[in-house]
Amino acid sequence: MKKLHVSASREYDIIIGSGLIKSVKEILGQCTSARKFMIVSDDNVFPLYGKTLISELLSDGKSVYSHVIPHGESSKSPKHYIELLDALAENRFDRSDCIIALGGGVVGDLSGFAAATYKRGLELVQMPTTLLAAVDASVGGKTAINLKQGKNLAGCFYQPNAVIIDTDTLATLPDKEYTGGCAEVIKYGMIADKELLSLTASVPVKSDYEDFIFRCADIKRGFIERDERDTGCRMLLNFGHTLGHSFEKLSSYTLPHGFAVAVGMAYITRAAFKMGFCQSETLYALLDALEACRLPKHIDYPSSDIALCAMNDKKEVAGEINLIVPIEIGKCEILKVPTSELIIWVKAGEADA
Repeated sequence: MKKLHVSASREYDIIIGSGLIKSVKEILGQCTSARKFMIVSDDNVFPLYGKTLISELLSDGKSVYSHVIPHGESSKSPKHYIELLDALAENRFDRSDCIIALGGGVVGDLSGFAAATYKRGLELVQMPTTLLAAVDASVGGKTAINLKQGKNLAGCFYQPNAVIIDTDTLATLPDKEYTGGCAEVIKYGMIADKELLSLTASVPVKSDYEDFIFRCADIKRGFIERDERDTGCRMLLNFGHTLGHSFEKLSSYTLPHGFAVAVGMAYITRAAFKMGFCQSETLYALLDALEACRLPKHIDYPSSDIALCAMNDKKEVAGEINLIVPIEIGKCEILKVPTSELIIWVKAGEADA
C-alpha cells in the first residue's frame, strides 16, 4: 500500500493498494466521523463492488444507502444531478453525512458536485474504479456536470475527505476503459516526467498499477498544492483536453474521454512541432507512447468544427484560450492564443497525409 498526503483547502490522503474495499472501515475511521453514507455508483460497477462495500459499512454499524446511475457520460447531466440531490433529501441526509463515489470519472464528478452543493457541503470520499479516475479525475477536487453546450460547464472545486484506490477493482476493467486511462498516464509523462513517458511506451501500465498510479497522483498533488483553483500552473494538467473536449462533444460523447485526450495531445504536439515550439524528438516520443497503448492519433472532424467547439470551452476568456503546448518531453507551457487563431493550430495539428 502507498499513501500520499494532499495539503489543500481540505487536507486528505490518497491511499493506493490492493484489497482496500475490505479495509474501508479502518480507512474511513481516520478521515470522517460520518455514520450515514450514500454510495453513488453506476450500473456496471455497483453489481461488482457495491455489495461488498455495503457489507463492510453495515458491519461497522453505519447507515448505508445507495444511488445507482446508468453508466456513461450522459449521466453527468443536470437531470441526474437533481435526481441525486432528491435522493439525499428523501433520505434526510445532513452535513454530518458522507457520499462515497464508487466508480469512474462520471460517478466521481457527479458525486463531488452533489456533495459540494447539497446543504452547502457534505463529506465526500472518492473510490475510483477505473484507471482514468484513479490517476486523474478522483484527485484534486474538480467536480462538474455537462450542459448541452459543452463539457464540465457547471461545477466547483470541492476537495474530498479521502481518495481510496483499490487496485483490485481495476482487474475487471474492460479493455477500452483501460486503454483510455493510459492516455492520462501519458499526459503526466508529457507535462512533468520524461521517465514516466518512456516507461509507458515500454511497459504495460497494468503490470504495476500501484506504482503508475502513485507517480501520476504525486505529480498532480504537486500542482494542486501550488495552484488549487486552477489559475496558474495547474492548467498544465489540461494538456490535450481543450481539443479533446471538442472531440467528445462532436461525437455526441460516444468517443471515450481518454481517447479524445489522446487525439488532443497528438494534435497540439504536431502543431507545436510545426510551429517550432518543440523538436521532433518530443513529437515522436508522444506518438510512440500512444501507439504502444493502442490509442488514436487522429480523428476525422472538420477543422472548423473542432475550433468552434473549443471556442465554447470553459477555458475561453476575453477572446483568448489557454493552450498547453509541449516544449520538450516532460515540460509544457501555457500559451494564450486568440480564439480567432485557434483554427490555425487545429489545421497544423492534423496528421500529415
